[in-house]
Amino acid sequence: MGGIFGVVSNEDCVMDLYFGTDYHSHLGTSRGGMAVWNGSSFTRSIHSIENSQFRSKFEDELKNIKGRLGIGSISDTEPQPLTVRSHLGQYAIATVGRINNINEIAANAFDEHKNIHLLEMQKEAINATEMVSVIIDHESSFKEGILKAQDMIEGSCSILILTPKGIYASRDRYGRTPLIIGSKKGAYSVAFESGTFPNLGYKTKYELGPGEIAFLNAEGYEVISPPRGKMKICAFLWVYYGYPSSTYEGMNVEVMRYRNGALMAKNDNVDIDMVGGIPDSGVGHAIGYSNESKVPYGRPFIKYSPTWSRSFMPQDQITRNLVARMKLMPIPELVSGKKLLFCDDSIVRGTQMSETVDLLYRANAKQVHIRSSCPPLVFGCKYLNFSRSRSVMDLVARRAIKDIEGKEPESYDEYCDPKSEKYTQMVECISKKLNFSTLKYQNIDDMLEAIGIDRCKVCTYCWNGKEE
Repeated sequence: MGGIFGVVSNEDCVMDLYFGTDYHSHLGTSRGGMAVWNGSSFTRSIHSIENSQFRSKFEDELKNIKGRLGIGSISDTEPQPLTVRSHLGQYAIATVGRINNINEIAANAFDEHKNIHLLEMQKEAINATEMVSVIIDHESSFKEGILKAQDMIEGSCSILILTPKGIYASRDRYGRTPLIIGSKKGAYSVAFESGTFPNLGYKTKYELGPGEIAFLNAEGYEVISPPRGKMKICAFLWVYYGYPSSTYEGMNVEVMRYRNGALMAKNDNVDIDMVGGIPDSGVGHAIGYSNESKVPYGRPFIKYSPTWSRSFMPQDQITRNLVARMKLMPIPELVSGKKLLFCDDSIVRGTQMSETVDLLYRANAKQVHIRSSCPPLVFGCKYLNFSRSRSVMDLVARRAIKDIEGKEPESYDEYCDPKSEKYTQMVECISKKLNFSTLKYQNIDDMLEAIGIDRCKVCTYCWNGKEE
């Protein structure tokens, strides 16, 4: 996915930028970068964070970076922020999102402007952030350029543009990802994750609406383009991607997870000894389940995280299986002979779940019941760069459907309906395939109730295939 953070201050902003960007590290695993305006030019640094933490790559450079304005990026795809010089002046740019029609936009740009070029990344991919800068540079102002990009891009794209005078912040057209402004004396910041603010001394001031554009400097912020009418914020932000300390549209991530787990428990009836959460994002859902069911919460295994990445990130299946197996360390005294129920944020490929259940049975668990905190993932996300599945046929739900049908069905509607026989068959197939004692998924209505905002404003495409 990716995360972005920016600061404008009357004092040196580098430490705020460093920690604020680092607080977005859970959103990406490829590149981390910072760009700072030092009064006469940009100081920029980008590093790979695939096998090391953001902090470890930038700590030694901080003494050489000074400035009062800066933006940072955590990315799953291209290296950024980029620094640009155009007729609009010098600026740095960072983005979060996904451009589905990037090749079409590039082809049109080549037709209209014969003298431009775009740098390619691996596998002939165009740098999406550079593509956004090209769109912006063809307009007469940053505001007009950002609005043009919003209109042209199919998918989503939130943008930070750092100029010598301040930061332009634009939330993507449908508000699929958040962008929030914070303030403290003498400084303003803008972040994907509002949870970055408290430790840096900022208080949440304003949340941009879908497509809204604001300009920030050290004295304050100004809305230069109002929000657009329609919002479709991603539900997965609360279920999985968001950090527990962050709040979007008035609903805190951890609070949503407690509510969601409680609603799962209300609809469940199973004889168990202990409730646990698949760390880290399953923990909040499990606490909510435990509180509602009155079954004790425990930690029958611990996640060893200092050196292991998330299991869905590595691209080859052998490495994913190894990471999933090695990062969870069981506590046999809490597992042996016990009937255990675990809440997880979701079941995507089934890689981690399969390895986890095998681990628990090898530690002599009597039963292992699994509760997914969202419905079955039947469709691949086409609006955001989620790294969780590179192909829709990687999804365990899709593989189960193919096993049942013998081919891809003409419609998936019945498999998305918890009341249908085909849905029941799919869940039973997944449960058997992954060796669960029982498996239940949260239903979409209760998940939306746990989020607690107008459900028309929430994107649920990956669960029901319904577009905006």
